[in-house]
Amino acid sequence: MITVILNAFKRQQYLQRQIDCVLLQTVPAEQVLIWNNGEELDLRGYSDKVMVANNSHNLGVWSRFAYAINAETEYVCMLDDDTFPGPRFFESCLQQMTVEPALFGARGLRFLSDSRYHPFVAFGWDAPNEQVEVVDIVGHAWFFKREWLGAFWSELPPLGSSRLVGEDMHFSFMLQKHLGIRTKVPPHPSKDLSVWGSNIELAIQLGTSKEAVSQSEDALRKFDQALKHCTHNGFQLCKDLESSESTAVLLGPGVTRIRLLKELADRYPKF
Repeated sequence: MITVILNAFKRQQYLQRQIDCVLLQTVPAEQVLIWNNGEELDLRGYSDKVMVANNSHNLGVWSRFAYAINAETEYVCMLDDDTFPGPRFFESCLQQMTVEPALFGARGLRFLSDSRYHPFVAFGWDAPNEQVEVVDIVGHAWFFKREWLGAFWSELPPLGSSRLVGEDMHFSFMLQKHLGIRTKVPPHPSKDLSVWGSNIELAIQLGTSKEAVSQSEDALRKFDQALKHCTHNGFQLCKDLESSESTAVLLGPGVTRIRLLKELADRYPKF
């Protein structure tokens, strides 16, 4: 029923733990496909359900969505290398799929600007939501139907754009534009961590490490460029589609370490 796509690069020491995490779900993965941009992986010691594609160069995060066409199941769940879902996360996503097919993730954002990534309203493992929430994009995990990969590749990223960021915005935009499919965060109730999309301690620890994409010097510029490209080409954000109350305005865990940026975002939240 579910194929999991993992992305390996500089934090391969956590890979076995991540594989165990998805194989021990209440609805376990039938196969695990690893897209490896780091040192070559030796499959000895891993489950026989695991297949790896070792790359000679770092091809970024977009290419794993091409690798995902090798899935032989109805559903695909793609996980970042800092994401360790609770044992019932897949079960929760499947349950929500019966209510409304949507792109589900471990952490979702509603943007407050058409051109600035920060600040935003967040839902998921770092801002628990008791009920399902419609968002602009999801990250850390993407749970979707395999057939929707056609929508992902219906339009290509601009020449010269970064292949290290923006795939999350692109996927939600393409699903909205070509299939009319929304992006959502399944419930992350504060009293039931078993359905959460990620282990919060590991997510914070790894998400703020030097290996994280968000920690690069020009990460924010790339995030802004990706958002501008999508909205300029027709991506409709939640703020424009409906008027809803914000529960919390948060900066990402990596960005909060940049003091000047945080102060500016707090002072001018809508620009």
